[in-house]
Amino acid sequence: MLSTIRRARAGRRWLRVRELDLWQRSLRFAALGFLTLVPLLIVVSAADTHGGRGFAQWLGDGLGVSPAARVEIGQLFALPGQAWRTTTAFGLALLAVFGLSFGTMLQSGYESVWDLPPSRWWARWRHALWLGVLIGILYLSAVTVPWRDTPARGFVTVAIGTLFFWWSQRLLLGGRVPWRALLPGAAATMLGLIGLRVFSRLVFSPLIASGAVTYGAFGTVLVIQTWLVGIGVVVFGGALAGRLLHDELLRRAGPGGARQDGGTGPGP
Repeated sequence: MLSTIRRARAGRRWLRVRELDLWQRSLRFAALGFLTLVPLLIVVSAADTHGGRGFAQWLGDGLGVSPAARVEIGQLFALPGQAWRTTTAFGLALLAVFGLSFGTMLQSGYESVWDLPPSRWWARWRHALWLGVLIGILYLSAVTVPWRDTPARGFVTVAIGTLFFWWSQRLLLGGRVPWRALLPGAAATMLGLIGLRVFSRLVFSPLIASGAVTYGAFGTVLVIQTWLVGIGVVVFGGALAGRLLHDELLRRAGPGGARQDGGTGPGP
């Protein structure tokens, strides 16, 4: 009897994974990230022309790859000063507009995780706010900071990342899911990103080096695109893991536990 119940629960969890369509969403995450968000972040990270490390160095830190692999990544992008000088105000505004579609895609994934209907069209301002905060955080991580090479850096990065993903879910879902219900998903996402960084160090670093020899710059692009797919899996998979954990905790609380899944009413 107990094994039957466990199989039924496992089946429901697998059904949620299939309904989310995690792989397809991760592919769209990677495609939009590379086509819309990456060009915008290249320009933003180049704003600090004196102390900025540029997008290539930031990406190398994010991947956690070896110095040799970072050199290959650096050959794909312009130097910080060049990227900033050759960008026009119109081009930057256009990139920002296209970048809003990234927030739309992320919101759609979170709504699927929590079985919520799409938000109303006039709530799109949330995407602009989310994109602005994301750019601000990444800009601060791309400029020179006094504690960058200190042990405190890892703790601060994890804390800020967890808070960002916690707030992102709350904002993009329009406040339809309580803060407490969203915290497990934020923590799971950040743990997944830490695991992905370790995986990148062990797998992607040698792949970049070998791909650069075999395929040139295109090989490096393929590895970066694969890494972005992994980011998408972690972001949506972490939110889903948080939802499943939240539901399990509610089940164990029994019928008297207050249900806090945010409901399924229309969005704001």
